[in-house]
Amino acid sequence: MKNMKLFAGILVFGSLWGFAECILGSIFHEADLPAGAIMTGFFAIGLMVMSRMYYQQRGMQLGMGLVAGAMRLFNPFGGCFICSAIAIAAEGAFFEIIWYKMSLNLQELHPLRMSVSMGIVSAYLLYVGGYIVTQILTPVVSSAGFYLENLIVFLPQIFSSGLLAALFGAVTIPTIISLRNLKMSTQDRLYYPTTFGISLVCWCIVIVNTILTLGS
Repeated sequence: MKNMKLFAGILVFGSLWGFAECILGSIFHEADLPAGAIMTGFFAIGLMVMSRMYYQQRGMQLGMGLVAGAMRLFNPFGGCFICSAIAIAAEGAFFEIIWYKMSLNLQELHPLRMSVSMGIVSAYLLYVGGYIVTQILTPVVSSAGFYLENLIVFLPQIFSSGLLAALFGAVTIPTIISLRNLKMSTQDRLYYPTTFGISLVCWCIVIVNTILTLGS
């Protein structure tokens, strides 16, 4: 039963992340806003920290990244969707690495300076790490071939572009930690209908949006 509750949590948080990437990310991209930095600094970091805070389970965030990345493949708009899917999954993996030594109750983050610092470091490393992974894996997946010199040329741009995500992370994590006193029960009989219902709605909206866009 515990594993089922965790699976439901991974599904709903991953679906919310994927929904934000597909719908809001596309809107930000079309508006010429820094979609990648916004999605990583606010939504990715926010949802992963929130899930860690409430479920206190390592490995959950990697699962969320895989769910969100899979959803991104169903929405082939707003730039390279394969790149985005790889970046999302990579961000989930990097989060697990960065936060591995963090206590499950996140007690270390209660001082404001610690939550701000962790927000800056986490958002920056997730954004930069995800970006670099896409530059390596996308050519491999597309059979174009990976060339190290191509990555080296873009490294200064990649490192500098992560600064905006870091600033967003400095706001996001303290905000999430401030919600620690809000209770989210996994014992309520409405837990499964709610989590699976929200997940289903997110997937349906993304798929319908893709069909409508392809048909227009």
